Amino acid sequence: MKVRIAGAAWLAGVAQFFVVHGIVQSAWERPYSWARNNISDLGNARCALQPDPTPRYVCSPEHGLMNGSFVVLGALLVVGAVLSGPLWRRGATARVARVLLAGAGAGFVLAGLAPADTSENQHVLGALLIMGTGNIGLLAAGSGLAPEAPALLRRAGGLLGVVALGAWGLFLSGNYLGMGMGGMERVAVFPLLVWASVVGAYGLVGPAVTRCGPLPAPR
Repeated sequence: MKVRIAGAAWLAGVAQFFVVHGIVQSAWERPYSWARNNISDLGNARCALQPDPTPRYVCSPEHGLMNGSFVVLGALLVVGAVLSGPLWRRGATARVARVLLAGAGAGFVLAGLAPADTSENQHVLGALLIMGTGNIGLLAAGSGLAPEAPALLRRAGGLLGVVALGAWGLFLSGNYLGMGMGGMERVAVFPLLVWASVVGAYGLVGPAVTRCGPLPAPR
C-alpha cells in the first residue's frame, strides 16, 4: 500500500504541475516562451521587466495558481520519497538518494512559497535544492533502486541525472547552446519530473504484477 501511495503521489504531482503550467502560461497577454522565460516567471507576483539573467517582461496573471502547483508538487515528491521504501535497495546509496529527492521536493515547496520577484534569496535556495540536490539524488537513484525494478528505470535514473546536472552547470554559466535560458533550465529540471512520473507509474502497477506473477493460461 505504501508503494502504491508513493507511486500515486509522484504521478499526480508531476501531472498536475504540467497541467497547471499550461493553464498559467496560456493566461499571459504577451506569449510565454519556453526558450526565453524560465519556469519561475510563471509564479512572479508582479508585472515588471526582469533584467537578469536575460531581459524579458514578465506578467503572470495566474501566478497564485502556479505557486500553489509548486507547493503541491514538492509536497507529493516528499511523500513519494518517504513511502517508496520497498522500491529501493537496502544501504546508504538508496537512503541518500531518497533524502536528496525529498530535498528537491522541499525546494519546490520553497519556490512556491517564495516567488522570485518578492523573496529572491529564498527562491534561489529552492532552485538550488531542485537542480542541485534533486539531480544528485536522481543520479544516485540509478544504483539505488531495487534489483526487481526494471533495468531501464535504473539506467534512466543515472543517465538523466548526468544530463540534468550538466544542463544545470550550463545554465549557471550562461551557456544555453541555442536553447535559450528557459530551454536550458528545463533540461536541468524536467528529467527529475519525468523519471519520478515513470517510477510512480511503476509503483502503482509494477510491484503488484511482480508479486502476483503471470496469469494462469486459460483451460
